[in-house]
Amino acid sequence: MSSLKNRAILIGHLGQDPETKTIDNGKKVTRFTLATDENFKNAEGQKISEATWHNIVAWNGLAEVADKYLKKGKQVAVEGRIAYRSYEDKKGVMKYITEIVLDELVMLGSGKANGNGKDKEGEL
Repeated sequence: MSSLKNRAILIGHLGQDPETKTIDNGKKVTRFTLATDENFKNAEGQKISEATWHNIVAWNGLAEVADKYLKKGKQVAVEGRIAYRSYEDKKGVMKYITEIVLDELVMLGSGKANGNGKDKEGEL
């Protein structure tokens, strides 16, 4: 059961193209947002769809793969640990961020979001 601690598994669509940076020690980090949809009926029987946005962070090899193959709108499955961090912005206001730090990434659906029309499915 110890492997089930602090795990998140999500399937959704990228909200923007990934942004990749190389930090001081030479490591690469890629960040993007992922929208997951929830569909339900309200009390009046109307179908409601709500999106929840998640901040995703990939390091090193996964960062390079995400930067190379992922584009806005691409459907992916991700698995990783939930991480919390905080920082003080330029105005001195404390900001709190929840992120999913990737361990696994699977590209799903059509490759059309990749811009080449080819399917890029598979686990990386």
